Amino acid sequence: MKLIQVNIWGGKLGFPLIDFLIQEKPDFVCMQEVSHLPGHAGPLFVTLDEIRSETGFPHMAIAPLFACQFMKRKYQFCNAVISKLPFQNASVTFTRGSYIEDFDAVENDMNIRNFQDLTVNIEGKTLHMLNHHGHFVKGSKDGNDETMRQMGLLADHIDGLEGPIILCGDFNLVQTSPSLQQINEKLTNLPVKYGLSNTYSEINIHQVVCDYIFVSNEIKVKSFSVAEKLVSDHKALILEFEL
Repeated sequence: MKLIQVNIWGGKLGFPLIDFLIQEKPDFVCMQEVSHLPGHAGPLFVTLDEIRSETGFPHMAIAPLFACQFMKRKYQFCNAVISKLPFQNASVTFTRGSYIEDFDAVENDMNIRNFQDLTVNIEGKTLHMLNHHGHFVKGSKDGNDETMRQMGLLADHIDGLEGPIILCGDFNLVQTSPSLQQINEKLTNLPVKYGLSNTYSEINIHQVVCDYIFVSNEIKVKSFSVAEKLVSDHKALILEFEL
């Protein structure tokens, strides 16, 4: 099986992203900063509908953070997973704030955060796929008391799961962040294990690791790499695995 993790930057570089997914042929794609809008947005960005229609993924699960009016349609900003396999169960847990239906960037705090927990059946085994976009701390990727609290909520959730787990996301935290250590104690951090030095693309001012795939001991890693193709302001991570 193949899984791709990528923060898609709202779909601003969407067509290179679509070409990349067609070329890689993953079974699952875990995404953050997703623009979910019925139909298309013209030249501004690609929507989740366009990504799915162009790549042929039959299944999706979204975790909206907020919504607003875009033209005559409802726009949702969300975390999302697309899959070739159906989801058995899907849950969303908010780690900060709650969904806002009529969002305004001037009036509302954009640091609404949640994570998805999706299960799929692979050859009789139940895989938990967790997808999260971490709290943004302006001017630092080291974290603070708030990221420590939110990572604690995620760590507690992991403790309650049984069987194989894959956790993906842009955590907005560097590898040495004390907040991230709570997850490192539960799961194997693949960017650390494989010695990655950067998960941002060349168009981002940051050049550090903040995107991660974590796996439990039940996951047999066949290969793990970071893609150099420009698809976002973040690089895509690619995991090939067996259960």
